[in-house]
Amino acid sequence: MSKAKFSKLLFAMMLILFLVLAACSGGSDDAEGDGGGDSGDSGSEENNDSEETDGKLYDIADFSPIKEGEAMDGGELNFGLVSDTVFAGTLNFNFYSDAYDSEVIDWFDEALLEVDDTFTYTQEGAAQFEVNDEGNEFTFTIRDEVNWHDGEPVTAEDWAFAIEVLADPDYDGPRYGNVTDIVGVEEYHDGEADSIEGLEIIDDKTLKMTFKQATPSLFSGGIWSYALPKHIFEDIPVADMSSSDAVRENPIGMGPFKVDSITAGESVTYTKNEDYWRGEPSLDKVTLKVIAPQTVVQALETGEVDLVHSFPTDQYPDVEESLTNVDFLGRLDRSYSYIAFKMGTWDEENGKVDMDLENSKVGDVELRRAMWYAIDNDAVGERFYNGLRWNATTLIPSFYEIYHDDSIETPTYDPEMANQILDEAGYEDVDGDGIRENPDGEELVLNFASQEGGDVAEPLTNYYIQSWEQVGIKVEKIDGRLLEFNDFYDRVGQHGNDDPDIDIYTAAWSVGTDVDPTNSWGPNVIYNMTRWEDEENNRLLEEGVSPEAIDLEYRQEVYSEWQQFMVDQVPAFPTVYRAELAPVNERVVNWDIRQEGAELFRYEVGVTQDEPVVP
Repeated sequence: MSKAKFSKLLFAMMLILFLVLAACSGGSDDAEGDGGGDSGDSGSEENNDSEETDGKLYDIADFSPIKEGEAMDGGELNFGLVSDTVFAGTLNFNFYSDAYDSEVIDWFDEALLEVDDTFTYTQEGAAQFEVNDEGNEFTFTIRDEVNWHDGEPVTAEDWAFAIEVLADPDYDGPRYGNVTDIVGVEEYHDGEADSIEGLEIIDDKTLKMTFKQATPSLFSGGIWSYALPKHIFEDIPVADMSSSDAVRENPIGMGPFKVDSITAGESVTYTKNEDYWRGEPSLDKVTLKVIAPQTVVQALETGEVDLVHSFPTDQYPDVEESLTNVDFLGRLDRSYSYIAFKMGTWDEENGKVDMDLENSKVGDVELRRAMWYAIDNDAVGERFYNGLRWNATTLIPSFYEIYHDDSIETPTYDPEMANQILDEAGYEDVDGDGIRENPDGEELVLNFASQEGGDVAEPLTNYYIQSWEQVGIKVEKIDGRLLEFNDFYDRVGQHGNDDPDIDIYTAAWSVGTDVDPTNSWGPNVIYNMTRWEDEENNRLLEEGVSPEAIDLEYRQEVYSEWQQFMVDQVPAFPTVYRAELAPVNERVVNWDIRQEGAELFRYEVGVTQDEPVVP
């Protein structure tokens, strides 16, 4: 079959339906996966330790996601990474695990495959492809002009090597699950084969991948499309790669800018890659620096940074009129916030979750359901975010317009219902102190992990705790405080070392271009940090990527059923969907905050004058 003809035919109906739904949704909602802290609203007069907004509500549809213009030749740009902590510094797509490192990497490296605004692979990326009639065999050809920053060509061998590293038993990162659909990967991982059967290097620039079966995911983000420079990594033991200088101090990529210097966790200086395959970048230099949420407005106002990766939406009403030297871009965020329950640990030896409901304080689904009813997410979005966050319903966010099922009824704020559920489930206030014991009559105190963040991180955590206390559930902050970002994710289990004292946690999840939720809810993925497993969940996840799911209506039905099932089981519940705001200095042009189907790329970003515009 000729190039992309199979994918075009396969997704023609999907594209038509996507456009119809997009046209009919009056500025709808949104949301690879990493998190950040959220903030919240009191929901009662008893919690006044945060400021309420002035009541004005905003609509994300009123913001443009793109700023165009004519750039001058050269110039320098200062980019702010808004975070209350340092970035981890694992600067390679094969090994990173959090969104901040991803922001650093995006300036100097990129995927070999491009997707459009329907999340479907196109022929516009650094590699093009052909697909066999069965839809399970892809032949990729990397463009001749695509080179690493040191001048070496990006080869088919580099791409195959990246997959071999992910499948190596000594690999210590989180993405082995991204390549298990390739024929022979599991056998290679288990030591039963010396090579991966489904990878065939045809020539320097051509790689054939054979997958176990055709699935819709293979056309929308389900292929590992990042190469790893073999000439740099081949002499480094796989177990040592993630901590090596090639990842931490001297990373290279194939993107529009080269890493010039790194101040660990704090800043990165990039210079332009004149040999970039799309064309020479407009800018001569980019400096990325960490900016605290509390000082981001000052940094923008003084011109210390020209733009930031994301702006704390709770601060927008205060600066809407006063921050006059920037233009605010906006879009539906790919992330959603959620509250999750810990129901087990990670079995490192077998590479799977080890659920233990009997010994989990939150193993009772009725307790989890009642805790969902106790939270008022509408008030959170309106009072703290002026409408720039709003009540979330299911774990497939409306970012996926053709899969999100908004007909599903989910728990909304109803403390009377929460009390009724707890009463019927046997959670009684035995000693009359207003706090419920568990059905065995034993003290019930739940430890809650939440992250440090912006001004409303602490009030949100306090709101959750007070809301649960109002229905008789005693919840306390783990260690009596909010946790630093990296400490938080280590303790909730992103590396498999689950803190047994954590019962509940709140975070955010950034979705990728493929709707398949296996990477956060599969039984064999480390990012399933609730450590919850269920046979029906596993069945639905498998059905969602089965050959039958190539039929759009079938896949929609599967994921509708999965969304309902997760609402019924409540291993976690979404709290708010989110808008993303990005202030851009007036001198910056050609910045596009959309990640899928972007019209402008980073090599086109430029400035119109040497110095930032200041008030």
